[in-house]
Amino acid sequence: MSHTTLLLIAAAGVVTLLLLILRAKVQPFVALVVVSIGVALAAGVPAADLVKTIEDGMGSTLGHIATIIALGAMIGRIIELSGGAAAFAHSLIDRFGSKRTPLALTVAGFVLGIPVFFEVGLIILMPIAYGVARASRKPLLVYALPMGAAMLTVHAFLPPHPGAVAAAQAIGADQGLVLLMGIPVTAVVILLGYLISRRMTRREYPMDPALHAEIYGEEATSRAVEADEAPGAPGVPGVDGGSTPAGATARADDGHGTAVLIKPAPTTTTPAVRPPSFGTVLALIVTPILLILAGTLGQNLLADGSALRAVLTVLGAPMVALLIDVALCAYVLGARRGWDRAHIGSVMTSALPPVAMVILVAGAGGVFGKVLVASGIGDAIADVLDRTGLPALFLAFLTALALRAAQGSATVALITTAGILTPLLQRADLSTGQLSLVALAMGAGGLSVSHINDAGYWMFTKLAGLDVASGLRTWTVLTTTMGFIGFGLTAALWPLV
Repeated sequence: MSHTTLLLIAAAGVVTLLLLILRAKVQPFVALVVVSIGVALAAGVPAADLVKTIEDGMGSTLGHIATIIALGAMIGRIIELSGGAAAFAHSLIDRFGSKRTPLALTVAGFVLGIPVFFEVGLIILMPIAYGVARASRKPLLVYALPMGAAMLTVHAFLPPHPGAVAAAQAIGADQGLVLLMGIPVTAVVILLGYLISRRMTRREYPMDPALHAEIYGEEATSRAVEADEAPGAPGVPGVDGGSTPAGATARADDGHGTAVLIKPAPTTTTPAVRPPSFGTVLALIVTPILLILAGTLGQNLLADGSALRAVLTVLGAPMVALLIDVALCAYVLGARRGWDRAHIGSVMTSALPPVAMVILVAGAGGVFGKVLVASGIGDAIADVLDRTGLPALFLAFLTALALRAAQGSATVALITTAGILTPLLQRADLSTGQLSLVALAMGAGGLSVSHINDAGYWMFTKLAGLDVASGLRTWTVLTTTMGFIGFGLTAALWPLV
């Protein structure tokens, strides 16, 4: 089959995938599997080999990332329900002082964003931002915008978040190097995003009156509504264009059927005891990161056959590092503070249902990538991309950005980009460090263009009380700017690796 035909099949497959997710509202896992089967058959994969190709793609992907995602979710859940996340954020606010509270919440979003998923992090930290805004009488967006953007940045760039893990595994990047280079890159992106958000929030944006009343009181809201009722004043539309009261639930028009909370439910700590200290939570968050980095450094700096290198290699394997941290969290935040074994087990179990579909989507992305390779489409795409003369780093960023803008999910964008580019990257014979930068460039693309087809966009804007236009002018512009900054930093590091 000619390269032209294979490319047309690939293009039809991607378009069909987008239509299934966006128009037909098909769940992304089902859409990826259906499109993978269709592309495989159209590209000439023998029917007898079809099932084996799907099983190989699913198994090779989930064999590496399913455990990492599940263990990471357990760590985040224990920290959340122990009260550690909220206590950590309040401690940072105390340390930074009232004048630098927005920076303190941004740092909290960065640190807590590593073990805690983006949506959960918003639910935990947004009530704290409400309280600070109420006390300071400043606009909520001053605190919420950089904090939310920090958590989304970590979600797109760093393991153990599913998109970053799946992309790194698919292209053969070392997760230790991804963390080693990604943490400082992410920190700089978040710091610059914080500075940009300070300029963006100098002006005030329309706010949902119900949420304004909850935060600032009825009297302040009455004055704000009177000011907004001038001719031409913007309204406060909900997800479907109508007004949505605080405390209600809206359905995001993102093609995923995701329920988006308008008002966060209070996080309960069970049993009610004194929350963990700042140092304890920080130590538990950085422990797996330090173990993974130690394993990577040991493999690069110590001689083969060294006993220390062998020990560090085992301890630094992401699965082992996260497993150790789960045990530490269960003891330090659970058993030592009064949780019995049954309660610890139930907390760990409760972390799994929310990530089950994420794991399946990642596996289905692996199936799609396997089909592209087995059908010869991957080589055809690699030939075309080779002829463009564009660097692999730029292609990774641009492809992830385009897919993120088209279908909304950062995880799906990263997984699909990895599947498309893997044949090209294998042909390019890149070093492990360069592959790690390519993974970060994909993360930069996945961070960008969070808009109305993204559940995260709706979740943030509704929790912050923003209308659609204000959300696009603030959240979308900021995340896209930070994505381009992230790509610029990865490009600057390229000559050094």
